[in-house]
Formats: sequence, structure tokens, C-alpha cells
Amino acid sequence: MLQEYVPILIFLGVATGLGLVLLSLGFLIGRGRKDEEKLSPYECGFEAFDDSRMKFDVRYYLVAILFIIFDLEIAFLFPWAVSLDTIGRFGLLSMALFLAILVVGFIYEWKKGALEWD
Repeated sequence: MLQEYVPILIFLGVATGLGLVLLSLGFLIGRGRKDEEKLSPYECGFEAFDDSRMKFDVRYYLVAILFIIFDLEIAFLFPWAVSLDTIGRFGLLSMALFLAILVVGFIYEWKKGALEWD
């Protein structure tokens, strides 16, 4: 029973050892000089603000939410593609309907101007 776990333990040991070796080499060989540019906070593609309560443009969040929605809907294609031979014509028609609704939603958002960044 324990012999089944030996490869996993070997893999974890090698991974841990390699990680420690690489971290040690980076610490020993690296220059370690920190300048003002490296220590400055940076997030979301622009410089940090003085006030954390500053208003953001709603379009930034709208584009992010639309990306997440369409990205997750496309993720449904992978299990469908794997089981296409099992689900047959019904699965093909169901996915065609799903993709048609997805395209209609995308065209609606496009015509509405939600994807434009002015």
C-alpha cells in the first residue's frame, strides 16, 4: 500500500529540493540592489493613487466583467468537445443554440458600445 505513494514522495522531494536550490542561487547570485522604481507600488496598469477612495471609470469594470463572462462561457466548449461522440446530435444542437445566444449577447454589447474605450 505504501509503495504506491513512493513516486509521489520522490516527486515532492525533488520539487522541494529544486525550489530551495533555485531560491538559494537567486539570493546568492542576485544583486539585491533595490531602487525607487522597484519599490514603488504598481497595480492595474497605472500608478497608485494618493487617496484609496478615488472614483474609477465604470467602463473599466464593465470590460473586466464582460471578459470574465465570455471567457467562462467559452470554457463550456471543452467538456462538450470531449463528449461530443457520446451526446450525439442533441448535444450538437444544444451547443449550437448556446453559441447562438452567446453571439447575440456579444453583438448586443458591441452595438451598445460597451466594448469601446474612449
